[in-house]
Amino acid sequence: MAERISMAALELLVAVDTHGSISAAARSLGVAQPTASAGLRRLEQRLGLELLSRGARGTVLTPSGRAAAGWAREVVEASDRFQTAVAGMRAGAASALRVAASLTIAEYLVPRWLGLLTGDADAPEIELTVRNSQDVTTRVLAGDAELGFVESPAVAPGLRSRTIAHDELVAVVARAHPWAGRAGVGPEELAAARLVLRETGSGTREILEQALAGAGSDLPEHLPALGSTAALKAAVQHGGSVAVLSALTVAEDVAAGRLAAVPIDGLDLTRRLRVVWRTDAPLSAAARRLSAVALGTPS
Repeated sequence: MAERISMAALELLVAVDTHGSISAAARSLGVAQPTASAGLRRLEQRLGLELLSRGARGTVLTPSGRAAAGWAREVVEASDRFQTAVAGMRAGAASALRVAASLTIAEYLVPRWLGLLTGDADAPEIELTVRNSQDVTTRVLAGDAELGFVESPAVAPGLRSRTIAHDELVAVVARAHPWAGRAGVGPEELAAARLVLRETGSGTREILEQALAGAGSDLPEHLPALGSTAALKAAVQHGGSVAVLSALTVAEDVAAGRLAAVPIDGLDLTRRLRVVWRTDAPLSAAARRLSAVALGTPS
């Protein structure tokens, strides 16, 4: 494919057509007249057309030059539209509300909030990142997300928070597991079971570890750790393991008979789900709007 004619050459030809002379075109583009003249000669050679009629009374466009200038103008204007559109997209991406959410909240609550916002002409554009609660906190403190949604038991210094919902952790087993149908299990029995857990840094694991420690029990070392709720439920359903998960995330599976929930006696496994943001950064209108939906209050 032949090399394309430069945009600078087309802009020069358009400027001559607009301003009526090479000198005026050069001034409008901020180049020296000899440079403009040399550029036009190169363009004529490249096109194989006589674009300019040079005479004692000055230089004017030939009929071919005027036709070429009209076509060149369309190209230049299209280039301008392209750059304007890209700048708009860049500005839109920069203004999108950046949100980070823990896995439970991202999978089971955020879709509801987005559904409530869908259809509103002024609904904010949301860029969602899904991480565990520890990573969400880190992103918000670093300014990589304006809002964070976490399920950890404490809020890090430098963050403000509001509670958006309450949740509880339960042990879940397969329907054929010996624990299925039991009224409850104790902390020591739970700690000795074939546990599979979320990774370190997840709010679910942190709540369980703190509750067990308060009851005088600790989790064994080197337990299998999986990074998603779906993976944990599959390990329970098909591998005979025990997992401790949010009641919110297993409600449908328990109702459908795929899993059985087992209460854990003697442990307080309730938790607050929170929205967090930096204390030193006022919330944008988009962030306030999403927070209001999450809190169930009018925006």
